[in-house]
Amino acid sequence: MIDLPKCPKCNSEYTYEDRGLFVCPECAHEWSLDIETENSEAEKVVKDANGNILQNGDSVTVLKDLKVKGSPFSVKKGAKVKNIRLIDGDHNIGCKIDGFGAMELKSEFVKKI
Repeated sequence: MIDLPKCPKCNSEYTYEDRGLFVCPECAHEWSLDIETENSEAEKVVKDANGNILQNGDSVTVLKDLKVKGSPFSVKKGAKVKNIRLIDGDHNIGCKIDGFGAMELKSEFVKKI
């Protein structure tokens, strides 16, 4: 049996498919899964401290000294980080920093180069 998605409007589980659209019989809402995936990708916008939009592969500069948990050293202000990747979570940038290795940073503490 095919698992149909719940209605995004009323969360009803009694949805059915009709000509490429999903329909909710309780609230008469119609939607497409293609639109849902486009919206979820469009919602994920990561901006730096200056409001510039960040993308995978960008280079950034650290704006302030950041303490590293479990290490006596900190990432110094002005450190350049190349080839970032955007991830989900509170720390939304995954990267490798020379001298520290793989780390996660918050976008509010970096600026795009």
